[in-house]
Amino acid sequence: MTASEIEAYLDEVFPQLHHGGRTYFVEEIGPMTARMRCDYHERHLRPGGTISGPTMMALADLALYAAILGQIGPVALAVTTSLNFNFLRKPGQAALIGEAKLLKLGKRLAVGEVGLYSQGEAEMVCHATGTYSIPAAR
Repeated sequence: MTASEIEAYLDEVFPQLHHGGRTYFVEEIGPMTARMRCDYHERHLRPGGTISGPTMMALADLALYAAILGQIGPVALAVTTSLNFNFLRKPGQAALIGEAKLLKLGKRLAVGEVGLYSQGEAEMVCHATGTYSIPAAR
């Protein structure tokens, strides 16, 4: 699937994702990779003015899902089985970029990692790893 196909698919199967307006975007799909962006918006902030953990978690989860869909096509029932997050530093007041890389894509499991960055910054703000279960019949 291409970036635009994945974005349209996400709109179809997860319409609640854009409640209050679109902020998550699929920017690029490559071999075993995906790049997504979450635009900076006040609804994603927590007290203290930083982007919330749930917003970063959603971006990382979506980026992994997009990387998987880019390889196996529209499989709605490929589901997250685990996610682990290391919050490294406070994100800036900018869009968040999620760079996903699949480390393993098997018949039933996909394992990957995601680096989250404040747009325009070189230092990672969060590192996530995750595993997805892929249904038997593709």
